[in-house]
Amino acid sequence: MKRHEIREKALQVLFQLDNTDLTLEEAISHIFEEDQELNPFFKTLVYGVAKNLEEIDERLKQKLENWSLYRLPKIERTILRMALYELKYMEETPPAVVLDEAIELAKTYGDEKSSKFVNGVLSKFVEQ
Repeated sequence: MKRHEIREKALQVLFQLDNTDLTLEEAISHIFEEDQELNPFFKTLVYGVAKNLEEIDERLKQKLENWSLYRLPKIERTILRMALYELKYMEETPPAVVLDEAIELAKTYGDEKSSKFVNGVLSKFVEQ
């Protein structure tokens, strides 16, 4: 499985977590078969976002001008959380790749303005 596909699966799991009462394991089981071994990159991304959610949200709130985190469309919020985790905790991925991937996910799963919004917010983190 390619990293882009892994990010899509991670997005699906994290989106479920944000919008349902499912546990992390239940959300993962909705996406993968029970006996399927999880990719290490997927596990790091999903468990890392879940574990560091409070800190990630605090960082995002600092960069959202005229927006509250919970007013954001849920898919954009989830994409931003994943990308910020990757930027801050998974330094082996170049920032340009993280941005490109987040923008592609926003184009696929968000509305016509999502990719520009995601790019604008994440660019503030990359410029630091």
